[in-house]
Amino acid sequence: MNAISNLLGHILRIIFEFVNNYGLSIIVFTLFVRLLLVPLMVRQIKSQKAMQDIQPKIKEIQEKYKNKPEKQNEELMKIYQEAKINPLAGCLPLLIQMPILIGLFRVLQSPVTYGVFPNEAAFLAADTGFLWIKSISATNNISLALLSGLSAYFMQKMMTTGDEQTENMMKSMTYVMAIMSLVWGYTFQAGLAIYWITSNLFSIAQYQLITSPLKAKLADSK
Repeated sequence: MNAISNLLGHILRIIFEFVNNYGLSIIVFTLFVRLLLVPLMVRQIKSQKAMQDIQPKIKEIQEKYKNKPEKQNEELMKIYQEAKINPLAGCLPLLIQMPILIGLFRVLQSPVTYGVFPNEAAFLAADTGFLWIKSISATNNISLALLSGLSAYFMQKMMTTGDEQTENMMKSMTYVMAIMSLVWGYTFQAGLAIYWITSNLFSIAQYQLITSPLKAKLADSK
């Protein structure tokens, strides 16, 4: 994890040298990370579409072998292999973001240690606030907590589909993520809340500009 934190710290330092604003640097850093993940997002959408296409076969196998779990798993794996689908592909963007989130948490806790600033004096000189936020390293900011919770709610809401099998689970996830994001936004440092809010807003814009049109295109090409 130290290697990831050091890498993220140096990337944030380079961005800060160009932007010369600590809060804005975190936003640019977030956009940089999310743009790198766009190809994975496209793979995720294609994988989700492929999973929808084979749902009738999956339900048939589950019903046929409901009392034979080992045989059921064997037949499901055959279906996935034939369709060239990895059932875990949809989790990949989230799995990649988690070490980034943890690494950034450590970087923002100790930006001098991880190379964002050369010394404590340089850090204090840079941490003069951003917009209405008095300090990037401060915690317990209720406005950031609310923005974090609301942005997570709307992001998850967009991802809820009409698929009966996943709709209830996605609805539960919407509220869980919103509550968790609200707590994170309040208890974590302002810089991490800025990252999370920006990431959520990027996801919302991404859905409107890329995800939704791509899903429609894949549906038309069936």
